[in-house]
Amino acid sequence: MVMKSSVEDDDAGWGLGIPEKMKNNANWVDITHDFKGACKELNLGELLHDKLFGLFEAMSAIEMMDPKMDAGMIGNQVNRKVLNFEQAVKDGAIKVKDLSLPELIGIIDTSFCCLITWLEGHSLAQTVFTCLYVHNPDLIEDPALKAFALGILKVCDIAREKVNKAAVFEEEDFQAMTYGFKMANNVTDLRVTGMLKDVEDELQRKVKSTRSRQGEQRNPEVELEHQQYLALFNRIKFTRLLLTALIAFTKKETSSVGEAQKLMAQAADLLSAIHSSIQHGIQSQNDTTKGDHPIMMGFEPLVNQRLLPPTFPRYAKIIKREDMVAYFSKLIERIKTVCDVINTTNLHGILDFFCEFSEQSPCVLSRSLLQTTFLIDNKKVFGTHLMQDMIKDALRYFVSPPVLSNKCCLFNNHQAKDYIDSFVTHCSRPFCSLIQIHGHNRARQRDKLGHILEEFATLQDEAEKVDAALHGLLMKLEPQRQHLACLGTWILYHNLRIMIQYLLSGFELELYSMHEYYYIYWYLSEFLYAWLMSTLSRADSSQMAEERILEEQQKGRSSKKTKKKKKVRPLSKEITMSQAYQNMCAGMYKTMVALDMDGKVRKPQFELDSEQVRYEHRFAPFNSVVTPPPVHYIQFKEMSDLKKYNPPPGSADLYLAASKHFQQAKLILENVPSPDPEVNRILKVAKPNIVVMKLLAGGHKKETKVLPEFDFSAHKYFPVVKII
Repeated sequence: MVMKSSVEDDDAGWGLGIPEKMKNNANWVDITHDFKGACKELNLGELLHDKLFGLFEAMSAIEMMDPKMDAGMIGNQVNRKVLNFEQAVKDGAIKVKDLSLPELIGIIDTSFCCLITWLEGHSLAQTVFTCLYVHNPDLIEDPALKAFALGILKVCDIAREKVNKAAVFEEEDFQAMTYGFKMANNVTDLRVTGMLKDVEDELQRKVKSTRSRQGEQRNPEVELEHQQYLALFNRIKFTRLLLTALIAFTKKETSSVGEAQKLMAQAADLLSAIHSSIQHGIQSQNDTTKGDHPIMMGFEPLVNQRLLPPTFPRYAKIIKREDMVAYFSKLIERIKTVCDVINTTNLHGILDFFCEFSEQSPCVLSRSLLQTTFLIDNKKVFGTHLMQDMIKDALRYFVSPPVLSNKCCLFNNHQAKDYIDSFVTHCSRPFCSLIQIHGHNRARQRDKLGHILEEFATLQDEAEKVDAALHGLLMKLEPQRQHLACLGTWILYHNLRIMIQYLLSGFELELYSMHEYYYIYWYLSEFLYAWLMSTLSRADSSQMAEERILEEQQKGRSSKKTKKKKKVRPLSKEITMSQAYQNMCAGMYKTMVALDMDGKVRKPQFELDSEQVRYEHRFAPFNSVVTPPPVHYIQFKEMSDLKKYNPPPGSADLYLAASKHFQQAKLILENVPSPDPEVNRILKVAKPNIVVMKLLAGGHKKETKVLPEFDFSAHKYFPVVKII
């Protein structure tokens, strides 16, 4: 029905409220027939919409009362009455005192499972706060349960504070909202750890009193009671150790990190005992709504349903108790690894540490702890070193610029000092941002690496200007020394590392199609790794030149002959690894070109885009970088054109060339002293690929049109090629 009115309706007529006077003067007309007739004029798939209700509103609108879209509907699907903590206590549905040992063990285990589910990205309202006991621990009379409830709230509060402070999480990683719940803020951390320790001591006495004595006939009931007391003791102790370790991370002293590492080692020792005693706790019956949320005394999955925002229901699947122990084991190992970062003193070492740690795809809590351990509130590295000093040390280690050598006349020159100090200050923020990027999850990292290149391009420009100014000063004071491309070389090195990491991470995240592999590997081998190796060689020769000058100065002062030791070059390992990576990329590039020649690469039917569009999209972030200059698609096609060779190589020649590259990588890596896991991973790819390339060069399965398989299980950047 619609109302005809003499009033000229504009946009305001869409309002739902109809004024009273209009109701009285209204002349209602049935428009059903006209409406259906108008609908017939619309073709299939056509929509008519008001200007106030566009595509954005349509996408974010939810259909009220639809269980799949309206989170509030889940509460209407259960047959039981949903009670909050106070109501449940009043009705006698849950106990607050005289809980049995199996009940306490079951409640603690399920709370641990909820804690882990929260750390994995679900909301507190659907995980930890489904446990009614943590809503108001003051009402709990049982000392063990009260201490545990306060302990778990403190763990959540410190974890949330650390994750928020580190700011390396996205909406898919973590939900920091507390929905107005009190996180035991009225009780101090020290009081909670003290309460846990008191309960622990009391339980230890009970464990000792129920222990079997020599020559005594064992009563099965007493034995069971002993096992249950022991199980509860281990869980309370584990909670205290976890909480105390997190509290240690909030302190500013570096020594507290070592303390946290010891506490984590003690907690790890308890996990096997916790795992073997899971069966002693009461087991949950499954929730009738989904079957994955535990229903047991003290837990109500729907208690916070009204607190959730009016959005599509986000389904929180609470992890199983067996998986909980395995998760804690990995979390503890990661936190122990985080503590090792304070033993790394130079900036390059710290960057490598962050990269390696990130490769394990760690959880948001361990990533955040690493960030807050690295840069403490006072903006000093580990709370003691200035970032500027770390950058100067990194420059000395990498390129030995004369301006930072105390034997050089520029060292005390106030003008040179101003230049270098200003440059180092400008470097601080981009390098802190780069380290922070390595704290994000792997997919977001790639995104952010593309953006930070702009900041490094600006630094590159500044580094070259500062180098030129310092070189001009040095020429006047010490003509035998040079200050060309010192700072520029160092920034270029970091630029190249970011670019290489950006491209390689695309393989790990499975972003590239098979037909794109060849230009990605070409860009890496022919361009980025070639630049990286020349940059490292330039840094190495700059170091050697500086060392020679220092030696000559020493000779002038001292007439004694000193025995010369063969010095290990600081950059030699990195140069070796870059050569191996370059050969692996070159081998993969030639493999892909040869497979394409043999018709063994599936290519899309380009309609709306082309290879050029895809190529330009893949390398778009490099357009902001001046050095090295980006290689545009037309240049790439010219540089990689095989017709320029006489005669042009066939697929067999390319397979053979690829096998030589893999062979070269293998030789380089086999000569690396004390190889690390990365060296072994690359060898696992290089060795089978040598064999496969030689077989293909000999015409093996040339006629088959079955596409090859690329197995990235051994190494995430370089696949083992399999011909079926």
